Amino acid sequence: MLSIKNNLLADLHAGLERLSPGAGDKAAFESPKMAEHGDFACTAAMQLAKGLKQNPRQVAEALRADLLTQPAFVRWVQDIEIAGPGFINIRLKPEAKQETVREVLLAGTQYGVHSHVEGQATVVEFVSANPTGPLHVGHGRQAALGDAICNLFVTQGVKVYREFYYNDAGVQIHTLATSTQARAKGIKPGDAAWPELAYNGDYIADIAADFLAQKTVKSDDREFTASGNIDDLDAIRQFAVAYLRREQDLDLQAFSVRFDNYYLESSLYSSGRVDAAVAKLTDAGKTFEADGALWLKSTDYGDDKDRVMKKSDGTYTYFVPDVAYHLAKWERGFGRAINIQGMDHHGTIARVRAGLQAANMGVPQGYPDYVLHTMVRVMRNGEEVKISKRAGSYVTLRDLIEWTSADAVRFFLLSRKPDTEYIFDIDLALAKNNENPVYYVQYAHARICSVLAAWGGDEATLKTVDLSPLTSPQAQALMLLIAKYPAMLTNAASGFAPHDVAFYLRELAACYHSYYDAERILVEDEAVKGARLGLVAATAQVLHNGLAVLGVSAPRKM
Repeated sequence: MLSIKNNLLADLHAGLERLSPGAGDKAAFESPKMAEHGDFACTAAMQLAKGLKQNPRQVAEALRADLLTQPAFVRWVQDIEIAGPGFINIRLKPEAKQETVREVLLAGTQYGVHSHVEGQATVVEFVSANPTGPLHVGHGRQAALGDAICNLFVTQGVKVYREFYYNDAGVQIHTLATSTQARAKGIKPGDAAWPELAYNGDYIADIAADFLAQKTVKSDDREFTASGNIDDLDAIRQFAVAYLRREQDLDLQAFSVRFDNYYLESSLYSSGRVDAAVAKLTDAGKTFEADGALWLKSTDYGDDKDRVMKKSDGTYTYFVPDVAYHLAKWERGFGRAINIQGMDHHGTIARVRAGLQAANMGVPQGYPDYVLHTMVRVMRNGEEVKISKRAGSYVTLRDLIEWTSADAVRFFLLSRKPDTEYIFDIDLALAKNNENPVYYVQYAHARICSVLAAWGGDEATLKTVDLSPLTSPQAQALMLLIAKYPAMLTNAASGFAPHDVAFYLRELAACYHSYYDAERILVEDEAVKGARLGLVAATAQVLHNGLAVLGVSAPRKM
């Protein structure tokens, strides 16, 4: 029905221009709040009334009379009603909605996907966990968000590059190395010689054992063979980093998340990018010295105070490599950048953007975009779960997947807005009932597949089946909801909102279940049966497509 909607919008645009030259840009359809009010609503008459010095209902009546003579409206619109102060409610003919079924069956997995390719390359940075321990559930939320947002961009023809940014040096990595070294020497948590700031999880003992066994570990971006020499701290560091990068890769593979590139924070220093970024800011006159430190005039760009860049001891503050990293993204040709990060990064946004503006390299204001998420609380048997034996202090992503499933973790973590706190209920994720949202949606897909299997015919023939028998209110409602899928994807992509997809899929599943309860599908009448099979096959396709955007499977049996 997308082409039909576009044709109707074109007629509306022309009608508004005839009514008031220049008013065509107000051509837009909204969804009525109540289904009985129609299929599309238009508020243009109320927007134009003042300028035309007419009553809004008069403007609406004039527009209605004009539209009812236009080709697309004559062909596809059953009636136009004027309501309230000047709302224009449009009711489509059944055959307009029936066209949606045809569109879905012909497009298949490409239904809702833009055929054009956007010229601007986009880099999405997410997870970006330093290899100091297992991925926790917050990383899981970030992985689900980042991957789904990338998938949404792909549906809109965007060229997407997925990047993982981390550091293999610094204080945290040194602590990882000394913790592993202590374990390799037979020292364990609780012993007098155990380092005060060491990592206590069981995974440290696993790393130490494999280091002593001189094993080789290989991750997506590095490989290292252990020497077994417990006095070689640098070798322990390199092995521990490679080991935990491999562990991260295994978790992300189980979560069906992939990356195009791994970018090392340490490379920003070794390549000279950090020093070059500071030089650019200094040359632009956007720095000053005070109290033995180098400061950025970030208040010139909306920050609440100026920020220290280089401390009196000569070391850089943590936002400086962030500025260098994002200048590198810009120089690498990424006209748009999105960072998926925890809410604790909120304070860095203003200073990073200030640094990018101050560098005077043409980086647009508001670059990069940020999607910030809250942490996740985990509940089991009515009690909060806080500790994982594997990690020592938090629940890991692997724990969550092993306790439930990758599908459940994905869907659950994407079912709320990122900035809202989320409680992951293990018991709900395991429930096989309508209260479990992922089960509810997947069951709708499996239910349709079982109907198609019971029919046993060639599904390809449904692409040309006569759809005219699809006239019941339940069938009409289902077709109209399917027709909203492409616009929903576009809006979700522009708003970085994969939760909109989850909401839509739950609504579509509910609409299908209502239809299934209202009408038998495998009836004796061949024409009716064919039409109904076409409708449910189209519904299954949209459920499949939407779940794929979220990275969730669409099982044929449950």
